[in-house]
Amino acid sequence: MKQPGGIRHAREPAIPSFRLRARCISSLVLLILALTCPSPPGMAHAQDISSTADVDHRGAGSITDPCQDPSTPSALREALRLVCLRERVEVANRSIRKAIILGFVGGFVKRDDVNHPEVLFAEYLRSRYGSAVHVEVFGNHEEKKALEDTIQRLNADSSGSVTVAEKTQVKIILYGHSWGASEVLAFARELQRRGIPVALTLQIDSVKKFGSDDRTVPANVAKAVNFYQRKGLTPGQSLIVPADAARTEILGNFQMKYQDHQVKCDNYRWVSRTFNKPHHEIENDPKIWYQVASLIDSELLRTDAEIGGAASSEARVFEIYSAGQAEAPKN
Repeated sequence: MKQPGGIRHAREPAIPSFRLRARCISSLVLLILALTCPSPPGMAHAQDISSTADVDHRGAGSITDPCQDPSTPSALREALRLVCLRERVEVANRSIRKAIILGFVGGFVKRDDVNHPEVLFAEYLRSRYGSAVHVEVFGNHEEKKALEDTIQRLNADSSGSVTVAEKTQVKIILYGHSWGASEVLAFARELQRRGIPVALTLQIDSVKKFGSDDRTVPANVAKAVNFYQRKGLTPGQSLIVPADAARTEILGNFQMKYQDHQVKCDNYRWVSRTFNKPHHEIENDPKIWYQVASLIDSELLRTDAEIGGAASSEARVFEIYSAGQAEAPKN
C-alpha cells in the first residue's frame, strides 16, 4: 500500500543469485564513480585529520551553522531547508541528554567535505545541542578512528577502561549515507563486541561494502530506521531486519521515489548527476534530513515531564514526515 509522500514499506524479498551479483556490481560502480568524481574544487579542506586526539570536536574551523551561513551552496541549503525551520532548542528550558552522534560519509568522501549534507548536518547538530552532545563525522573507512574517539569520550575518568556505567550513561546515535550507511551497522557491531549499546541507527540509501552486512541490525541497537530508493546505478538496501527482534525495534524501511519531483543535486559533478542521480537525490532530500533530525530530537530532548512518546513506531515516523511537509515553504 502506498504511503504518504512516495514512501513505501519494504517487504521481505526473495534474493536470487542475480540480485546478489547486481549488488556487487553496484558496489563496483560506486567505487568507480568515487574515484572519478571527486568533490568540486574548493569545497573540501586540503588536509585530512589523521589523529582523533587533535580533532576540534566542535567541527572544522571554517564551517559554521549552515542555517545561518549565507555562503552555504544552494543545493545544500535546500537539503537542510526543513531542518533549519525547526524551532531552536532553548537549553535553559529543555533537558538535553548526553550523547555521541557519529556520521559516516559515503564513497571516498573526506570527513570534512562540506559539499555533502552529512557534514553540514553535523554542524547543525553541534549548534543545536551545544556541549551536551559530541558530534563527529568520519569516512566510512575510518572505523578505527571513530572507535578511538568514541572510547575516549565514554571513558570520562580516563581510567583506560570503559565501565558499565560509562557505557550506558551516554546515548550513541549513528547515521550515514551509501557506504557510510553500511558502515553504520559495521560500527554498531564493533561497539557490540565491546558491550556498548547504541540508541539509534539511521541508514540513508545504504550500499553494501564488500564483505559487510548492511541488512542485519545487531542486538545492541535499540532502534533502527532505513531510508532507500531503488533507481540508478547504486540502489539502496531495501530491507533491514533485527538480529534480535526482542532487543531491536525497526522503525521502518521507507522507500523514497523521485520520478514525480526532482531534488537539486548541483553540488555533485555532472557524471554523478547523470548516471546515478537518484542516489544523490535521497542524500539531498530535505524530507530525509527533517526526519533524521526529528528522530534524534526524540532521543535527546525527551524528558519525563515533557514529551510523552518518542519516535518509536512507524506511525510516529509518518507524523514527523507530515509535519515536515506542513512546514515546508512554497516555492
